[in-house]
Amino acid sequence: MRFDYVTVGHVTVDVIAREDGPSDLRDGATGEHRQPGGGAFYSALQAARLGLRTLIVTRGVAEELQPLLAPYAPELQVEILPAAHTTTLLTRGRGRRRSQRLLAWAGPFDEPLALDTEILHLAPIARETPRSWGGPVSFVGLTPQGLVRGWGGGGEIGKADLARERIPAHCDAVVFSAEESGRCAELPALAGNPIVAITAGARPTTVLGETDAPIDVATCEVPLIRDDLGAGDVFAAAFFVALHDGLPPERAAEFGNAAAAVRIAGAGPDAIGDRKAIEHMAARGSRSAER
Repeated sequence: MRFDYVTVGHVTVDVIAREDGPSDLRDGATGEHRQPGGGAFYSALQAARLGLRTLIVTRGVAEELQPLLAPYAPELQVEILPAAHTTTLLTRGRGRRRSQRLLAWAGPFDEPLALDTEILHLAPIARETPRSWGGPVSFVGLTPQGLVRGWGGGGEIGKADLARERIPAHCDAVVFSAEESGRCAELPALAGNPIVAITAGARPTTVLGETDAPIDVATCEVPLIRDDLGAGDVFAAAFFVALHDGLPPERAAEFGNAAAAVRIAGAGPDAIGDRKAIEHMAARGSRSAER
């Protein structure tokens, strides 16, 4: 089966302490909420809600991941490659105050992957995605967050040098944050000079690639940010889809910014919007900019 959008990366078990999680989450006696996470999950769900036939290729323990992903089964397909563990993250805080600790790791994608998709999104969370694959792929996007992260014996996730051995020889587009930009500086040259979007929270998104000068694209105003987990992944999916559909990079970034704004205005994965919600948010953002 040919897909429209395939993400490759670990779907994680996100363990969120009750005091740090979104206010409307319901927890058990442990004081923790568990939900699916990781760029591969958030990006795939955004692509699916844009109407694309979507597949996640991940690694982990099926008995752990399947119950967490069951609510999203009508929207997307999942292929779980077996591993001894599922990548599990303990998350505390939000935004710049967020910290994460790696409790378990599913390991790298070292086996050959046979893919058949219009858009391939490599979405590493912990230095796991492959450098190459087999099968027809029309557009390759990369979110390298997991290639500039490391963890020590205690599992605390921190900054690390770019994992060059995991960078594909060619990408059409790359998305990373301003905080990651220093460690990703050499990535465009290594990946064939793709279009690059650098997100910066509420500040403008910077687009590089088609012109000599960077282009700053304003974000959409969100009066109340309820939960920002996965917002960058949602931006990336919308940005890649828009580029693949033929929009110029600036317009694609506007669409991605609107998708991220819809996401952070609500709580949890269910807040990821469909095309109608994103276009409505983009129109609101444009009217605000005109005022």
